[in-house]
Amino acid sequence: MSDSSAMAAEQRALDLEKTADWYRRFRLFETPGQSELYADWAGGVQSDAEVLALIIGLPRPKRQPNLVFACARLLGAPLAGYRIFRRWLVEHWPAVAAEARVRATQTNEPRRLTAVMPILASIGPRVALIEVGASAGLCLYPDRYSYDYSGRRVDPADGPSPVLLSAETTGSVPLPKHPPEVVWRAGLDLNPLDVHNPEDVRWLQTLVWPEQAERRRRLDAAMSIARRDPPLLVAGDAVVDLEALVARAPQGVPLVIVSPAVLVYLAPEQRAAFADAVTGFGRWISLDGVGVLPRVDALLPETPVPGDFIVSLDGRPVARCGPHGQTLDWIVG
Repeated sequence: MSDSSAMAAEQRALDLEKTADWYRRFRLFETPGQSELYADWAGGVQSDAEVLALIIGLPRPKRQPNLVFACARLLGAPLAGYRIFRRWLVEHWPAVAAEARVRATQTNEPRRLTAVMPILASIGPRVALIEVGASAGLCLYPDRYSYDYSGRRVDPADGPSPVLLSAETTGSVPLPKHPPEVVWRAGLDLNPLDVHNPEDVRWLQTLVWPEQAERRRRLDAAMSIARRDPPLLVAGDAVVDLEALVARAPQGVPLVIVSPAVLVYLAPEQRAAFADAVTGFGRWISLDGVGVLPRVDALLPETPVPGDFIVSLDGRPVARCGPHGQTLDWIVG
């Protein structure tokens, strides 16, 4: 075997190992309590050499479990156990792979605002808001939603919202009487989604995991709010195009830039460049999995647990939360 062939074989073996581990970690840390079906599928994939070989034919960012599973479901994969799903996936793999190459997991989960809203309120009663990785912009309405923090309710100033975001909490979460008013809202995304476009709506709905009926109802209710008052959504790159959008924000109110669970999709050097630049534009709230922003993880009072999401303000951790905002552990006084 030539040196180049040996290197290619070594790289393939490494890709198979890393992808299997990705699906293993997805099963262990993201699916518990969220989707037994996705746990079953991920567990099957992680030990299935033939399916793993298909998946590593995709570009590395496109091998993500949630993306592969969502593309399969969009194309009609049966919501059945792994043996049946596997047969369908192998048979339809060319179509699934083509779909995965042109899509991204633009999961637009408003519930993540349970971690963001208290920080926004600490910044001011009125804010301008930019979301990076905005998808359809559903996380740009923290002032239009109601919240429940382990039985402590926070409603908009004009009364309860049809969208209720709940989180089980620990620690002393600082809750305002009402969410702060957002006087201007805008989102930046490589491919913004339009809640008036049926195909975009179908993709957003497919990104909701199979058993999550409550989450699907929450998504549909949030889209109704966005349809009545659409946000400004701009197609652009998080690092390259943020400054131009910042220049459009109004003066006289604090500008807050939010990046909820999006930096994981950037290369490490892009994450560092974004983190260096963003604090020069305004206040920055980040919500990222452990390992995405090592400089934030290093400031935690305790060693982070794999699967945790860290909420930070201007690069300093303030809380841990569930990936979809379902739990919130406040770690600062």
